[in-house]
Amino acid sequence: MGIQDGGWRDRLKAAPGLMAPVVRDLGRSLVDLVLPPLTHDGREVAASPGLAAEAWNRVVFLEAPVCDGCGAAFEVDGGAFAADRCAACIAAPYVFARARAACVYDEASRGLILKFKHGDQQQLAALFARWLSRAAAELLIDTDAIVPVPLHPLRLLGRRFNQAAEIARPLARQVGRDYLPDALVRARRTASQGGRSARGRRLNVKSAFAVTEAGQRRIRGRRLLLVDDVLTTGATAEACARALLDAGARAVDLAVIARVRNARELPI
Repeated sequence: MGIQDGGWRDRLKAAPGLMAPVVRDLGRSLVDLVLPPLTHDGREVAASPGLAAEAWNRVVFLEAPVCDGCGAAFEVDGGAFAADRCAACIAAPYVFARARAACVYDEASRGLILKFKHGDQQQLAALFARWLSRAAAELLIDTDAIVPVPLHPLRLLGRRFNQAAEIARPLARQVGRDYLPDALVRARRTASQGGRSARGRRLNVKSAFAVTEAGQRRIRGRRLLLVDDVLTTGATAEACARALLDAGARAVDLAVIARVRNARELPI
């Protein structure tokens, strides 16, 4: 575990005799009895941590059929012989091979993601990992290893955690895949992508990512799943995928919590 990941947590849990599984489960049961789990988005008592029913119903989850290239929903299921890619992906494919998003990025999901990224609500990471394990199930079958989109060290210092790594780590654990938190680094500090045109976003992250020497040995010839929080124009994911492919990855897929409805329609 390295700089992008909260690896000290796993090392603490793995310390011999520190917290055996039986003791941990018993302790958790006692805590739940005294302090029952609450929903992440309110103060309602729940059987297990999650969203309240009202919040859950507001989130627009992306269900099949979706474009294999960008994860956007097809409005109509064309049947078994329909194209598996939208017109935009056929005309101008992304560098990453396939993409899946758990939900649409709108008012309902935006609030949850911003709470996670900027509100220090790290308990949402496990929830988002579960969403991705379902939305990206097809990709996970073929994946050899999972790589989070990295933050620049200065931004990581200010935020204190990498939101993509916090999702990727439990996801890798759930599906039994290698987790490579420091295979990819952000070699150049970039300005925020917010408010930029599609072209401006691409230029902002051009050559911003690099594969580490240790990472190169671990990704060569393997199919990778890149994990991030939101897909907007795809500029960041493309820059990451290009760096991984140039370093020898066989293919790169993408999984995100949410995607904007019309990423390709942002002004050029």
